[in-house]
Amino acid sequence: MAVSKSTNTYNRQNWEDSDFPILCQTCLGDNPYIRMTKEKYGKECKICVRPFTVFRWCPGARMRFKKTEICQTCSKLKNVCQTCLLDLEYGLPIQVRDAALKIQDDLPRNEVNKEYYIQNLDNQMSKYDATQPSNSALKSKGASDLLLRLARTAPYYKRNRPHVCSFWVKGECRRGEECPYRHEKPTDPDDPLADQNIKDR
Repeated sequence: MAVSKSTNTYNRQNWEDSDFPILCQTCLGDNPYIRMTKEKYGKECKICVRPFTVFRWCPGARMRFKKTEICQTCSKLKNVCQTCLLDLEYGLPIQVRDAALKIQDDLPRNEVNKEYYIQNLDNQMSKYDATQPSNSALKSKGASDLLLRLARTAPYYKRNRPHVCSFWVKGECRRGEECPYRHEKPTDPDDPLADQNIKDR
């Protein structure tokens, strides 16, 4: 169903259009020669539900394709990678980092209030240096020793591997070497880290 411009409630002047995503080293991959596709206003941000520029790329050979999930405004606000939603400085989930730093999530729940809040943050962030994290609470050193102990110091490229082939596990995969999925035994299903979700971060 097509929506006319007059009935659309979005403020088009504030839709994000960017040239390169904000990514962690793991999501970018170890290949220095990646090709990236760019789609203007390709998806809605998973946090603020505003259209943003979607980037898609393959981080290396025999890896699965990755794409951006949140807009750059939310990424700068929370200082996280646009794809994996892990903290750019420490490599930790947002919930762990925020609990250690005692940061409260003050994003409004109402759509109109959320749009107004994000619009004001965009204006504030345009005045600051783009290389620094915009969240001032991240600069406090109170819990930094705890975060440094928990932090992931090196990229973890195994996270970019393809998923396990479910047909191979059943013994029914007929693709052989051409199969884009891994032909390995899956991890223990009772392991709490076996089933991870982007919404849990």
